[in-house]
Amino acid sequence: MRKVLLIFSELTDGDVEWLSRAGERVHLDAGATLVPLGARIETIWFVLDGALSVHTAAGRSLATMGSGEIVGEMSLVDPAPTAVSVKVASDCTLLRISHETVRAKLAEDPAFAGRFYRALCVFLASRLRSTTRRMGYGDEAEDAQDKDELTDDLLDNVHLAGARFDRMLRRLAG
Repeated sequence: MRKVLLIFSELTDGDVEWLSRAGERVHLDAGATLVPLGARIETIWFVLDGALSVHTAAGRSLATMGSGEIVGEMSLVDPAPTAVSVKVASDCTLLRISHETVRAKLAEDPAFAGRFYRALCVFLASRLRSTTRRMGYGDEAEDAQDKDELTDDLLDNVHLAGARFDRMLRRLAG
């Protein structure tokens, strides 16, 4: 599932519109490094098109990320150096929003802040569950059953989240 659906299912149409306006559309060529290992990053990136690859310090590929994936959200709440590097696997179009811009919006708009932080929590919880499964923890039968399960709240809003992301893509393309 595109991770943006987890984020956008918690936000409003106005929140997503603000993200579209606050960000800058950028293009990166294949082979570029988006996030160096051990860096302190100050940007959230939404992948609009193309693919990124995530690598360990030893250079092992961990994941490929495509349209709808998000990079840099952890650094917004925890400015520790990155534990992985992220490279551009194929030419990529991204929406770049500085942490400074997001923090200013969070400080001035408490309702947005509540929705945004809840969205981050839902997103990071999903990522943690996925990582835990990959590492072999938990009951395999239960994990297989729950792997693609969505909460009722997310199911109620996933169609809205998809429509919000599609509107963002159209807005940024035009």
